[in-house]
Amino acid sequence: MLERVVYENTDTGFTIARVSTQRSGPELLTVVGSLLGAQVGECLRLTGHWSRHPKYGRQFLVHSFTSVLPATIQGIRRYLGSGLIKGIGPMIAERMVAHFGAEILRIIEEQPSRLSEVRGLGPKRTTRIAEAWAEQKAIKEVMVFLAGIGVSTSLAARIYKRYRDDSIAVVRENPYRLASEVWGIGFKTADAIAKSIGIAEDSPERLKAGLQYALSEAAENGHCHLPQQELIEQAAKILDVEPPLLLPCIEALVAQGGVIREVVAGRLGAGNPPAALNTGTGEPVTAVYLVPFHQAERLLADRLLQLLRSKKERMPTFLDVKWQRAFLWLRQRTGQELVAGQRDAVQLALSSRVAVLTGGPGCGKSFTVRSVVALARAKGATVALVAPTGRAAKRLAELTGHPASTVHRLLELKPTGDPRYHRDNPLDADLVVVDECSMMDVLLANKLLRAIPDGAHLLLVGDVDQLPSVGAGEVLRELIASATIPTVRLTQIFRQAQQSGIVVNAHRINDGKSPHLRGFPDFHWFDCDPSTDSDSDVDPAQRAATLLLDIVVNRIPAKFGLHPVHDIQVLTPMHRGAAGAGSLNSLLQEALNPERAETVQKRFGEKVFRLGDKVIQLRNNYSKGTAGIFNGTVGTVSDISLEEQSLIVRTDEDEAVPYDFAELHELAHAYAITIHRSQGSEYPAVVIPLTTSSWIMLQRNLLYTGITRARRLVVLVGSRRALAKAVRTPGAGRRHTALAHRLQASA
Repeated sequence: MLERVVYENTDTGFTIARVSTQRSGPELLTVVGSLLGAQVGECLRLTGHWSRHPKYGRQFLVHSFTSVLPATIQGIRRYLGSGLIKGIGPMIAERMVAHFGAEILRIIEEQPSRLSEVRGLGPKRTTRIAEAWAEQKAIKEVMVFLAGIGVSTSLAARIYKRYRDDSIAVVRENPYRLASEVWGIGFKTADAIAKSIGIAEDSPERLKAGLQYALSEAAENGHCHLPQQELIEQAAKILDVEPPLLLPCIEALVAQGGVIREVVAGRLGAGNPPAALNTGTGEPVTAVYLVPFHQAERLLADRLLQLLRSKKERMPTFLDVKWQRAFLWLRQRTGQELVAGQRDAVQLALSSRVAVLTGGPGCGKSFTVRSVVALARAKGATVALVAPTGRAAKRLAELTGHPASTVHRLLELKPTGDPRYHRDNPLDADLVVVDECSMMDVLLANKLLRAIPDGAHLLLVGDVDQLPSVGAGEVLRELIASATIPTVRLTQIFRQAQQSGIVVNAHRINDGKSPHLRGFPDFHWFDCDPSTDSDSDVDPAQRAATLLLDIVVNRIPAKFGLHPVHDIQVLTPMHRGAAGAGSLNSLLQEALNPERAETVQKRFGEKVFRLGDKVIQLRNNYSKGTAGIFNGTVGTVSDISLEEQSLIVRTDEDEAVPYDFAELHELAHAYAITIHRSQGSEYPAVVIPLTTSSWIMLQRNLLYTGITRARRLVVLVGSRRALAKAVRTPGAGRRHTALAHRLQASA
């Protein structure tokens, strides 16, 4: 019987487990190998051989296995109570076995209605158990087939969830569908499946799938399109074929509507600062788009220009307002004076139907937004305040004293991803203010713009020097670059902000200057460079990780009174490595939320989820929550039910969202997250490891973004060489987008 899973790789199926046998008695034996689909409590027939590991001793190496239903009362009780069947926990399993004895498995299979004879099992629960049993049986059949062609347990479960009884037919007929229709399965996995069932390497279906995969990979890296020649070169490497084979496949995809090809202006050279974008765009290129990105980019440009040119006006009182009198009213109300740039921004937002407000920290964006909202509300305007993340929306509401929400909640996205509010059913708003819009990608921006009514005013607020959005596009930068959208950039740092190390050093880094590492109470540097010869033998990233752990768990809470989970956020340049988010999450979880005898937990592959864990959503899922759960949403595990095979996450928006255990691949721990994932959020304290192991990611806008996520405290931990690399390295080259080109061409 499978007693315990010690380790499981959900991608490969490799498992280390402990089993009991009739011969071993109370002693548990170690088995190692691919145990695809095996669950704790199951009886297994294992085939393989014994070996001796130099460190871990005697182990049984599994070549293959079959699942065998348990025959003894004790085995059946353990099997049913293991959580394998949703709705049956240890207590219910005890009652079922007590009532039906060894016949219980036959009863579930053949006469499930009789389960209602068991105390506590009504018709509703009985039906659920029967359905869960049938589903497990069906999943096993799919897994046996998929295991034969090298598909892991976790991917097999996702395939079954997507296609149900059609799973085997879909995989046999067109495995490349998996890459576009099942989250977590990329082209390489689908290609391996295709190869195992005999699809030729030069098959047109394979080549077309490879081209679409190259475009989807480009979108993951922020590009809305790829120039045709670049697409051919990248796809040829992925497919390992000669480039001439691919042009006819692009032609076929265009004819079939699988991609869209269009001549657009190319991007400028790498590393251009935002100001340089106004000088024009590059030479024309033949661009190839995936359909959703082409539609979003084109419709977004069209809608922006429609709003700008609309003859309707939902705030007519600002057409002839006495601005000096309005600014005097604001000063009397707030006790603060708007400086010239802020006055320009307020006037622009309330007189132009689309406006952009940008600027760095400490330059007064927040007070400007507050002033815009105050004047609009004073004139009776209906105001909608939104931001891409729950944290940013909460901060916007606190700043203005007016309710704010995420873009997704404002639009009320349906499980299909379609919004309730759109061009034919617009929002009832006179003024829409979008904060942190540097992280708004082209798909989300298009959905929002299409919901804004004609005559309404739109104010887009963000810091153009931050990292661009995680999703495709550079919406804020492209709007500014087009020179068609009225824009105000605030540059004056206010006196109070000049006392903040966070503000001062953020601007120094943005200007390519080294930060001041001493002299500020809110900005600290911990050096991890080796001080002795013995220190040089220790991996610098590991040394930084050890020091960072002490800083988060002990030093900051002791000195500043901040909570190590709720107030402190570790932000890393990358996920991998000793000082990466993955490794740091393991260390921080063990220190801040360790395993205890009374703690309920669920192991999922290499991750263990416990009550109280800080977690983050890894993908957009429109079917969860009241309006979807989105990439980057952070929350806390508030409940785990082994019986119901689910856990509940309470998000930063105070929504309780359930996850089936089969959906846990959508979650990761969030004690440490990458700087990219932190966009749009703000934390009391931020701790950032900077080591040479993250060399390729060390760029100016990455460090600038990480530092500007902090409200009260920034702590950098690492090597001066890594810090210097980040400061001197401009951001990566421009993304392949054509929003600015479309705005200029249609202006």
